[in-house]
Amino acid sequence: MHFFHPFPSDKRPRSEAVLQIWSLRDCSSTLGQLSAWISQSRSLKLYMIYSDTFNSKDEHLEPRNSVNDLIIPDYEGDQEAKELPTCLLCVCLSGSVYCEEVSPEMTAVPPLPKETAYLYARFNNISRISNRDFADMVTLRRIDLSGNIISVIEDGAFSKLSNLEELTLAENRLTKLPVLPTNLVSFNANFNRLRTQGVKATAFKKLTKLAYLYLGNNELTAVPQLPESLHVVHFHNNKIATITDETFCQGNSSHYIRTNMYEVRLDGNPIQLSSHPESFICLESLPIG
Repeated sequence: MHFFHPFPSDKRPRSEAVLQIWSLRDCSSTLGQLSAWISQSRSLKLYMIYSDTFNSKDEHLEPRNSVNDLIIPDYEGDQEAKELPTCLLCVCLSGSVYCEEVSPEMTAVPPLPKETAYLYARFNNISRISNRDFADMVTLRRIDLSGNIISVIEDGAFSKLSNLEELTLAENRLTKLPVLPTNLVSFNANFNRLRTQGVKATAFKKLTKLAYLYLGNNELTAVPQLPESLHVVHFHNNKIATITDETFCQGNSSHYIRTNMYEVRLDGNPIQLSSHPESFICLESLPIG
């Protein structure tokens, strides 16, 4: 037997829903929440779809007039029963959770199955990330929260995610950054409202695996310290007016070559790159801008 995802029909009252096929193994962690939700939806008509392991001629839909026909655990008093389980609200598939443009509006990070490795919660109305949102989610490798309205991230929200490699916070309303996990390979905070006082000078220095850093279209006036591991750095469309000989290079060494870094964007800033000829001498290619 398979379970389902509810979508109200335009041709029936919104109190009714058709339950589409949903893989039981992908949502096993939410069965308790599912049962509680069904138990509260007394007007719901449940359509059970028999497995296609039966002979195709026997495959059919069997409407049941009442959810009382089901054996449902009693979850009275459980606050979570009042909300849709995450794997009904979103799409859960093989360790990935897709919560994109969720309706009704998603305003907070939903509880995640413990095996989640990839979270895509783009284009919603999430405004805040708390330390509880990803607590104990050690399996997470990628988080994409772009296109929300996030203005606050508590400092410990990501710091304990030891396996997190990609973090995307683009197109939000951030003015400062939280502590970042040490194993990040890619960090994207393009199109925010980041200011220099909200980004510690050493915010990225200890991220020794960081290869891709995107901080374009913000309000930065200075470039933070950069780790040697970086390949691509984007600071375009900020308010950077000056750099030093040590921003990208080691000012006291004419022999130092930054071999990893092959792309730097500084276009759209008030800085005049021609006024800082010694600042890029260690790079194998000149910055864009």
